[in-house]
Amino acid sequence: MQRTVPAAAIDALYTDHVNPQWAKLLDVLQMNVRYERCIGAELHTAEGRRILDFLSGYCVHNTGHNHPGIIEALHRELDQQGPAMLQSHTPVLAGELAEQLCSLAGGRLKKVYFASSGSEGIEAAIKFSRAHTGRTGLLYADGAFHGLTCGALSLMGDPFWRTGFGPLLPGAEGVPFNNLEALEQELASRQFAAFIVEPIQGEAGIRVPAPDYLEAAQELCRRSGTLFVLDEVQTGMYRTGPFLASHHFGIDPDMVVLAKALSGGLIPSGALLMSDAIYDSVYSSIRRAIVHTSTFSENGLAMRAGLATLQVLAREVLGERARVAGNYLRQRLHEVLSNYEMVKEIRGVGLLNGIEFTAPRKLSLRIPFEAFLKIHPGMFGQVLVMRLFRDKGMLTQICGNNFMVLKAAPPLVVDDQHLDEFVEAVGDVVEQMHSSNTFWSEALGMARRVVNI
Repeated sequence: MQRTVPAAAIDALYTDHVNPQWAKLLDVLQMNVRYERCIGAELHTAEGRRILDFLSGYCVHNTGHNHPGIIEALHRELDQQGPAMLQSHTPVLAGELAEQLCSLAGGRLKKVYFASSGSEGIEAAIKFSRAHTGRTGLLYADGAFHGLTCGALSLMGDPFWRTGFGPLLPGAEGVPFNNLEALEQELASRQFAAFIVEPIQGEAGIRVPAPDYLEAAQELCRRSGTLFVLDEVQTGMYRTGPFLASHHFGIDPDMVVLAKALSGGLIPSGALLMSDAIYDSVYSSIRRAIVHTSTFSENGLAMRAGLATLQVLAREVLGERARVAGNYLRQRLHEVLSNYEMVKEIRGVGLLNGIEFTAPRKLSLRIPFEAFLKIHPGMFGQVLVMRLFRDKGMLTQICGNNFMVLKAAPPLVVDDQHLDEFVEAVGDVVEQMHSSNTFWSEALGMARRVVNI
């Protein structure tokens, strides 16, 4: 018999047994609410509040929260009582999903290794690139975010993520993003198995490369024998308009990593797409058929969720919706925010967008702003996040490697009314930031409480 546990007791259980520091941070930011129903782009709390989701679980919920088409497909799969986790048969659904992913991705991507997360997909890409090239070096772009497992973490230069976890993979080197000269210089050593890069950097601040950067980077990799690997964990699944963000740039990568939105946000799932040649260098014989596997990689629920997600994305033409809605959102943000001195830039592609803030020139603003930096470089951004959530009912977050950029990445099912509400909310908070002493005094008080925790 299932027991009924009061909400306060549930919070205590989480604090006692999972992550007490996370619970404390949410309490300080006044974001520790209990969600009872999440539909589309709207989150409904136990207290009756409606929160608009402009984070999408870091680009997980492209089809919106709890899409009925995906839920129905999962119910049918469960009701069939079929082979979900046998590990000793050929999973039909995995073949169907792989064929559709390769068809949508195009180019030389003909085989799929299924994983349970983006990090796991990156780990597979590291192993497969080393097996295929016989090299051990790995190249990544500064500002990247590829995951927090040890291999993925080796491809990220920010000490915040790395400190305390000991030696990581040797031979991993960073180069400036969007800098072909630096890339060419590193590749000339011919020691790198792969250059692993996001086509649009998410956590670095929604950094969009120059139009020719990725195509030229691909050519440099081909010339040096280095595999060109794209991390599309945040940017794939129509988030920026086309199925892959790389389709904007007309490139043909050797491998692509997908995850997050792959299964509608309901079942953990990831995929590494690759060429036949790379696949054959790993799974080169019957003896090596199991040389790289993962327990949950091809489970029936994840594969069914992936197929249903692709159906929803196609049927509702959500790639085109991302393109149109993204253009509208950036236009409206420019109209409302362009005259504020602390707003540096509004940029993005499709529904992956960022609002970059900068230090103010006006003395009355610069003094409290610099006080924030002394407390913690991310504190200013977290105050924005708190204000938007608490006062305006908007859920978003700052970028993990650039604390001055606020994300605007709602589900692709977001409607224009939601977009207008978000723009109005951001406009109001930015106006308070520029005109209200209360904004800064309250924020500094909150920041000091964080330091004392």
